[in-house]
Amino acid sequence: MPAATDLPVRAGVPDDLDLIVRGNLAMARETEGLALDPDTLRRGVARVLSGPADAFYRVAERDGRVAGQLMVTREWSDWRCGWVWWIQSVYVWPDHRRKGVYAALYRRILEEARAAGVAGVRLYVDERNRRAAGVYARLGMDGEHYRVFEQMLVELPLAGPTDEGGGAAGPGPGTPA
Repeated sequence: MPAATDLPVRAGVPDDLDLIVRGNLAMARETEGLALDPDTLRRGVARVLSGPADAFYRVAERDGRVAGQLMVTREWSDWRCGWVWWIQSVYVWPDHRRKGVYAALYRRILEEARAAGVAGVRLYVDERNRRAAGVYARLGMDGEHYRVFEQMLVELPLAGPTDEGGGAAGPGPGTPA
């Protein structure tokens, strides 16, 4: 089995659509108890993978299967006169957790950010997700400086009652749908 730093990390491509959607559905359910609307999420992921959204996905593979994923978006910093990348939609499939998958994804993002002259990398984590916060801290991220406030202008589309709870994330990677 390759070391975490040797895991292949590649760009997300349109063929990853179903897998990324399943990962994002599972992540929202596991970390925030939300059952996202699959159709809305699918359109959002497809938009990133096809190019019109100012974002990109990276996926890590282990044994020929996707083991983890994340999305990066950009924010302009006038203080630094440069871009800050935001890591979002992080998901590591359960059978690949605690095996360095996120560390491999994060190191790859740092490499790409440095090469692109990016001013910094940020992410936000739900306050209840202490395990993820611990991972981010161990990798050198500082969560002490800012708090995130929000006022969303569009209501989050959630799955209807028939979609909730019953395995909305679908089968795992490599499992026939």
